[in-house]
Parts: sequence; C-alpha cells; structure tokens
Amino acid sequence: MKYFIYILIIIAAGLLIYNATHLDFDNLLVGNSKTALIGVLASGCVILLMSILLVSKSILKKKKRK
Repeated sequence: MKYFIYILIIIAAGLLIYNATHLDFDNLLVGNSKTALIGVLASGCVILLMSILLVSKSILKKKKRK
C-alpha cells in the first residue's frame, strides 16, 4: 500500500508539472488554461491527501507498537 501511495504522488506531481506548462497567466480562466488550472489544483489536492495518509499510517503504526 505504501508503494502505491508513492506511485500516486509521483503521477500527481507529473500531472501538476504538465498542467503548469499549459497555464497562460494573462488569461488564467479562459479556454485550455482553465482546464490546466483545474488539473493543477486537483494534482495538488492528491499530493496533499496522500501525504496526510502516509503520516496517519505512520502514527497508527507507532501507536500499535506501544
């Protein structure tokens, strides 16, 4: 499960970088730039949530040891 989470984080980081290259900062909410912005935000959310999941699993493991 741990490796699957790391793979998801790597994929999300790749998509974040890819979508960031498609952003047009002059017209951020128009056309393809709007879609890229949604992709960047979604990828950021995935990275954040998977990081929280990893931390919570490590806390749970430490709690079970005691």
